[in-house]
Amino acid sequence: MEKLNNEAILKHIQEAFPTDVLFHEEPYGLLTIEVSPSKGHEIIEWLKNHEALSVNYLTNIAGVHYPEDAGREFAVVYQLHSWKNQFRLRLKCYLAKDQIQISTLTDLFAGANWMERETYDFFGIEFVGHPDLRRILNEDSMDYFPMRKEYALEDATREDKDDRYFGRSNN
Repeated sequence: MEKLNNEAILKHIQEAFPTDVLFHEEPYGLLTIEVSPSKGHEIIEWLKNHEALSVNYLTNIAGVHYPEDAGREFAVVYQLHSWKNQFRLRLKCYLAKDQIQISTLTDLFAGANWMERETYDFFGIEFVGHPDLRRILNEDSMDYFPMRKEYALEDATREDKDDRYFGRSNN
């Protein structure tokens, strides 16, 4: 069997999904691919079941908020790992703020359950088909998602704060 490097992995994926890899790069040597949200589940399932690739471990699911990126305000980032072949892969799906849903991976990886709940809890990303999508760390009474970049970082009305003490000039 050939040694699986990023080029070979990408080739396998592009052969199976010729029009679905929207972008790819290798920051710090980690193969990162972007796919449409409608194809994310299908591609991850294919990676898991592919005999040669055997991507059998979901390391992490995370959300990211890009408020200035119109039509791509949210990203769901999957960190995947093949223990058998010793490689990692990052898969990204971008979502528009008015369509902030993506398919759950709980049918593929049991560990996705709490990771998806955490991502929902902090970003409001809905995982369609999740068996118990509700807050996991924040109060149920919260009517907002705290990791969204929708609020000012600092309270401009505070008078007790002097920027000089925080390494900032008063200009």
